[in-house]
Amino acid sequence: MSQWDEGHTIAGWTGFGIATVGVAGIGVGVCTGNALGVWGGLAVVAIGAAVTWALHLSGWGKPPGRRPAAQWGLRVKDLTAREGHPGCVGCRLAGRGRPAEIPVRVVGSSGTGEPVSESAG
Repeated sequence: MSQWDEGHTIAGWTGFGIATVGVAGIGVGVCTGNALGVWGGLAVVAIGAAVTWALHLSGWGKPPGRRPAAQWGLRVKDLTAREGHPGCVGCRLAGRGRPAEIPVRVVGSSGTGEPVSESAG
């Protein structure tokens, strides 16, 4: 096991590999003047993003922030992915987890001319 968590995951490496193939396709399309190659490469990059997202949601990605040392390995599945990771955009797009706590301050009146209290209710 490594001494540091480098963030490498199955989801990350798979997405990187697919995106690399897509970017290479875009490059070949640009160099040859083939618009179909460029659009095909863009489609492969989009597929790579979708595959990475699906793998993250199935537990093969990493939550934002630091992980415990026991979860630093590449082949360690994240068992908390089903509930969603707090502050994770991918989990929020999938409807999982809670949004990050954002303090709300209400300013105005209650309709009776009295100011609204700023205390949390």
